[in-house]
Amino acid sequence: MLKKVGRKSIINFSVTTGKYSSFIDEITELARNRVSSAVYFANVHMYIEAYKNESFRELINKADIVTPDGQPLAWALRLLYGIKQDRVAAMDFVPDMLQRMQQEKLPVYFYGGTQEMLDKTAAYVKQAYPGLIVAGMYSPPFRPLTAIEENEIAAQINATSPTIIFVFLGCPKQEKWMATMKGKVNAVMTGVGGALPVTIGMQKRAPVWMRNFGLEWLFRFFQEPRRLFKRYATTNSLFIWVMVKEFFRVRLLVPLKLSKA
Repeated sequence: MLKKVGRKSIINFSVTTGKYSSFIDEITELARNRVSSAVYFANVHMYIEAYKNESFRELINKADIVTPDGQPLAWALRLLYGIKQDRVAAMDFVPDMLQRMQQEKLPVYFYGGTQEMLDKTAAYVKQAYPGLIVAGMYSPPFRPLTAIEENEIAAQINATSPTIIFVFLGCPKQEKWMATMKGKVNAVMTGVGGALPVTIGMQKRAPVWMRNFGLEWLFRFFQEPRRLFKRYATTNSLFIWVMVKEFFRVRLLVPLKLSKA
């Protein structure tokens, strides 16, 4: 592995740091070597899920790579630790990684969503990435899998010999699935969630100015207000409160204690 990325903890939530290009290189290296590994794209929603749930937080911290997908997480790293961190969003990663996989002739696999989404994905990648090798696609049942089913699915995936798996089940379901499959599938798993429907044109992405100001969540809210209102109302406000407390602890209280020591 290239080891161009590092780790930094935001209140026991381990985030991988480094330049955006380093993440692409690191994940490509994992794919080349077919390393059974998990890559999570962390946003405010995932952070708060982990903040409230210790077992989920432990799962996140065991991942091979946890990118600062949401702009607020990248800002938090700078605010708390002075780290000027690139945002590593799944919506940028998916098309960039598909292009890289096409260039290197590394087979990809798509796991999640409905059969309709997979059909549209197949049509999209055939047109946009004609040289891309698609090892397979699978739409799992919308219910918890049994242990037998998990082993069967892992065997089916391995039989197609992919190097990277794009997983889109939504948080936290996809992260839990990847944690279960780590060591079972011979490929790097990337939890790209809602980035795939945006990539293939089923949904629109926020304009650049909204992304730069950390308002991509607001654009998504306008698209699905009923589904997202409760999530954003609770997670965003709690995230701000947690970051304010951590800022005072890291940037004010800790230096003050050290000066008195």
